[in-house]
Amino acid sequence: MADSQNRTGSDELIFFVNGRKIVEKNPDPETTLLTYLRRKLGLTGTKLGCAEGGCGACTVMLSRYQAEPQHYAVNACLAPLCSLHLVAVTTVEGIGSVARKLHPVQERIARSHGSQCGFCTPGIVMSMYALLRNNPTPNMADVEEAFQGNLCRCTGYRPILEGYKTFTVPVTQVFTRTCAMCSVYCFRTHEPLVL
Repeated sequence: MADSQNRTGSDELIFFVNGRKIVEKNPDPETTLLTYLRRKLGLTGTKLGCAEGGCGACTVMLSRYQAEPQHYAVNACLAPLCSLHLVAVTTVEGIGSVARKLHPVQERIARSHGSQCGFCTPGIVMSMYALLRNNPTPNMADVEEAFQGNLCRCTGYRPILEGYKTFTVPVTQVFTRTCAMCSVYCFRTHEPLVL
């Protein structure tokens, strides 16, 4: 009894979803962000795939504001709801829709035919969106790294990467590993290999 009277904290969880303030009193510590988004808020664009963090269909962006904003692509199926105090959550519904206006990330995956069944698409879109929030001018290596946690079993990755290549800047750094045919210098040009 004395313990509960001396508590200075609150049993309220405060966070934001797509710009909307959410106050959840006494949240269930076993509830994941994915479950909350789909069941409580009706945001079904975030998909339940493997429920183990391996497929990326449930990817959302979390933003934390410390000295400057930091944005993270996170698997919502693994994120405990109670870990989100004062965090901004952005879902695929929050960045755009056909009813309002598509975000360029959504538009480019559609124009490049980067979606067949569409199940993985929201997660892939959110991974790219989080990358662009942190790095507005990524190179292709950054894009490929951002998708390491996203699986697509229908489309394959070529049209997805082709669509998102339009956001990148060319890599002009020297590639210093050796190729299969020569050492650091190419036999034909005798210049450093460039990606």
